[in-house]
Amino acid sequence: MTGVVPEVLFVCVHNAGRSQMAAALLDHHAAGRVRVRSAGSAPADAINPVVAEAMAELGLDLSKEFPKPLTGEAVQAADVVITMGCGDACPVFPGKRYLDWQLPDPAGQAIEQIRPIRDEIDARVRTLLAELLPGGS
Repeated sequence: MTGVVPEVLFVCVHNAGRSQMAAALLDHHAAGRVRVRSAGSAPADAINPVVAEAMAELGLDLSKEFPKPLTGEAVQAADVVITMGCGDACPVFPGKRYLDWQLPDPAGQAIEQIRPIRDEIDARVRTLLAELLPGGS
């Protein structure tokens, strides 16, 4: 083992769609080389079932996942914080790398509208992984 395992936190409002997809995709592609968390500034009661269906199409199971509240501790522990429409609700700490991914909210969307969101998140996650682990993919 050389170096420290980077930690990424994905944040959206409900932690039921975009941030859950991003966390599952990064966790899958990183295969243990990155610590991944997700949270919401106003967590929903459950994962969006259509988002879970879209992820199942890729062989990724979100059935054991659940929306989690955003905490200052989670932000402080992260090396990279990626926000997806949580506005000013995300605490900002000096020295952290923040990225804001402008993506449509999958809430209330049919699977046909969620697939392109999922695929865009997948492309961004792969790019992020290449930045976090240069030469390691």
